[in-house]
Amino acid sequence: MHGMIAAGLETASVSKAERKSWSQETVSLQLPRIEAKANAFMTTEKRMMLLIAAKTALAAGICYSVARLAGLQDGYWGAISAIIVLQSNVGSTVTASRDRLIGTLIGAAFGAAFSLLGQGLWPYLLAVVAAMLTCSLLGLKNSSRLAGVTVTILMLVHRSGSNWTLPLHRVLEVLLGIIVALGISALVLPNRARTRLRDGLAQEYLLKGALFAAVVEGFRGNASVDLPRRWEDVEAINEENGQLLQAARNEPSGGPASLESLSLVHQFGREMKDLLHALDLAVQGSGGKEYAAHLEPELGRLVLDINRGFNWLAECIHRWRFDTPPPALSLEEDITALEAKMAALRPTGLALSQAEILRAYAVVLHLTQLARVLRASRVETNKTVE
Repeated sequence: MHGMIAAGLETASVSKAERKSWSQETVSLQLPRIEAKANAFMTTEKRMMLLIAAKTALAAGICYSVARLAGLQDGYWGAISAIIVLQSNVGSTVTASRDRLIGTLIGAAFGAAFSLLGQGLWPYLLAVVAAMLTCSLLGLKNSSRLAGVTVTILMLVHRSGSNWTLPLHRVLEVLLGIIVALGISALVLPNRARTRLRDGLAQEYLLKGALFAAVVEGFRGNASVDLPRRWEDVEAINEENGQLLQAARNEPSGGPASLESLSLVHQFGREMKDLLHALDLAVQGSGGKEYAAHLEPELGRLVLDINRGFNWLAECIHRWRFDTPPPALSLEEDITALEAKMAALRPTGLALSQAEILRAYAVVLHLTQLARVLRASRVETNKTVE
């Protein structure tokens, strides 16, 4: 992902020719190229899947070997636990391990207790209901099914031993799998959720910059055919980054990107997505573009600078340095110039429809809000980094 982000940042830079086009009536936006090569034999995603598979196999092999040496009855359950809880990053592995252990403990306790009532169907069903209901009441939704699985194994898979020996072995086997999975995840080529989240946020801001440019083209009467796909990409990466943020909360602190800073960048990103939704609604149905043409070059300058602001912020996240303002870019000056142009046009009485003028005012309002949130995101994040 590092290479893909760097390529996007490089292609998103603004050339001298583009800066000259600000003085023209319409500014042509250059979108960053952020898509990965589809024909690559070994993409970043494939390499990650291969690494996860190798680490999972290693963890399962260690668990089975240790369980056999320790004389546990069903050593393969430790291997199964390791396979279940070992995730793509350390934070997700910690979360899955916690859910697995809690579910196993609750399931083992109810399985052992209800086994005293016999090995029939009704004691088993009551144990499953009691274990899963307990997890739900305690707010442990992800542990609920695991508790039910543990009850099933204890009460339906017959093994020699007392009602309390079997649950103890099951807990030890699961605990072994969890410990080994956590060790492999944290020590063998560790992939931290915080690192992935930082790269994901940089990619998210590049995608939002491309989405923003596509939305604004619709205001000029040139509806982008890529707009639905751009929205899908933004929604998908926003959801993925939200999951990574949850995983990062379970990781030990360390590294330049603090959890507070990452949370703040993610929060600003969600706010920008809402503003992009509002902007998209404002430009829908734009038929005439005469009033927008009267706002040039100030409108085009603000649009282009916002697009550059997205790309600059992505670069700040990628480098994790927010102390340097974007070069040759002043969003507040752009806003002031555009508002002055609109004020100058107001008394001229342009022969345009009221709907078109109101639409333009709504678009400019959302552009102004977006520009100020972009600036605030860099400034406020820099305070948490310092």
